[in-house]
Amino acid sequence: MPYRAPIRDLRFLLDHVVDFGQVAATQRFAEATPETVEVILTEAARLCEEVMAPLQRVGDTDPARLENGVVRTPNGFGEAYRAIAEGGWIGISADPEHGGMGLPQTLTTAVNEMMSSACLALQLNPLMTQGQIEALERHADDAMREVYLPKLVSGAWCGTMNLTEPHAGSDVGALRTRAEPKGDGTYAITGQKVYITWADNDFSDNVCHLVLARLPDAQSGTRGISLFMVPKRLPDASGEAGVANTLRVVSLEHKMGLHGSPTAVMEYDCATGWLVGEPHRGMAAMFTMMNNARLGVGVQGIGAAEGAYQHALAYAQDRIQGRASRDGATGTIFDHADVRRMLTTMKAETQAARALALSCAAAADMATATGAAEWKARVALLTPIVKVFGTETGMRVAELGVQVHGGMGYIEETGATQYYRDVRVTAIYEGTNGIQAMDLVGRKLADGGEAAFRLLDEIEAGAEVARSMLPELAQEVWEAAEMLRETVEWLVARPDPDDRFAGAFPFLHAFARVLGSHFHLKAAVAEGGAGPRTALAAFYIRRLLPEHAAHCAHAREGAEGLYALTADDLAA
Repeated sequence: MPYRAPIRDLRFLLDHVVDFGQVAATQRFAEATPETVEVILTEAARLCEEVMAPLQRVGDTDPARLENGVVRTPNGFGEAYRAIAEGGWIGISADPEHGGMGLPQTLTTAVNEMMSSACLALQLNPLMTQGQIEALERHADDAMREVYLPKLVSGAWCGTMNLTEPHAGSDVGALRTRAEPKGDGTYAITGQKVYITWADNDFSDNVCHLVLARLPDAQSGTRGISLFMVPKRLPDASGEAGVANTLRVVSLEHKMGLHGSPTAVMEYDCATGWLVGEPHRGMAAMFTMMNNARLGVGVQGIGAAEGAYQHALAYAQDRIQGRASRDGATGTIFDHADVRRMLTTMKAETQAARALALSCAAAADMATATGAAEWKARVALLTPIVKVFGTETGMRVAELGVQVHGGMGYIEETGATQYYRDVRVTAIYEGTNGIQAMDLVGRKLADGGEAAFRLLDEIEAGAEVARSMLPELAQEVWEAAEMLRETVEWLVARPDPDDRFAGAFPFLHAFARVLGSHFHLKAAVAEGGAGPRTALAAFYIRRLLPEHAAHCAHAREGAEGLYALTADDLAA
């Protein structure tokens, strides 16, 4: 079925739920007028619907492949990538000094969601480049920015990140890739990296790799890591892609999904690289790219959820099976209560996750525009929640999409399973969801819960505003926020980090549930308390929000019970 970009939902959330108006009211983003937003969303939707969406199945059935050392991408990907680049969609939020539009990250987030729905395998490419652009803007010297940023922003060159090694996955500090000074300001990079997304292609002039490596005098662990720019082709005197560097794609992974996106094993053999930022401070620079990508990966999950939902809804309205007793029944499975349960869950979950991601992006824009510490803390708090809840929503909604299709959902030709296969990795890359949850209860609550409490204050204030219009729904949201507040207090008071980590994942889901109810309630109030958004809010708050209580109870159990069974007990 054809994909249709959810412009109406996106615009409603921007106008009424995530306070985008305050972003546009800043001097930094004054050009993000309603007219500009409308043009951005409309034109991006056209690109996604007409250019990218037709390649969704193509990328799955005609995967990227390695032929004689050259990565060949699926038929049509090159043309679509050029349309993305020529439209300026890679540099929406990049600095105008280097050719970007300078628009808010919130708009980039909306566009990236549409692209992820249309063709997730291809969208991964510009997402990686966007993260590299931000990292170079913040950490590279003027000379490097002058050479690389215009090319990356225009899409002439693509960007990647190289962290993982065969023996160093989530434990990045165990990496062994070496960087030897060559005496001329460059470094010889030697080592192997794995799981490198879009490590190469056959449509861009150059591929720019940001590589983590150790200098000879580096200490062990993450504090001894430096970051290097290692391009596929070395820039010549005029800044164009010149001779080949001494690096290569060793192989491409055979993956569960995302077949159109080449994921490579990379080998660097004394490849020429340039230091990005300060020596031994590479993780700080790389985290800029990773945090950008974590928001982006959460949005990928939301995009996959929207695509899976549209696919399932169309099938349900067409598939004739059984009989429903309700008046006006059409004879399709859309009439059946359980199918309605699944479809409404898919819609409600996707809308909650979408609002959460846009809210996080808007906070990032406010942090950029104002420099205020409170906005920075809000972004830090929300980023792991967006990454986890967005990707978990993508997986859950895609799985429900298969179920709506019934037996046909298990048949590849319907395309239902592709959404699940493609989205499954999003819970793993850019920091597994478990590690993201640990980050939430560890680093992000290290302020004593101050940022979390401020957010809960806003949720409760929003519930108070809604009481006169929707008293029962408002009360449920307020009570849920209070229970979450008590759970934050319990976690902050735990001296043993394992007691926090043991309940980190359910705690994050409790937080996401409460946030989702908050956004749905705001949407219902903005609608006037009657209409489809209010009905969706009632569904979410009455049927899904109650899960938060079980998650909070789980979060407060501590670690002892997890270690009550020995390895032998578990194997018995």
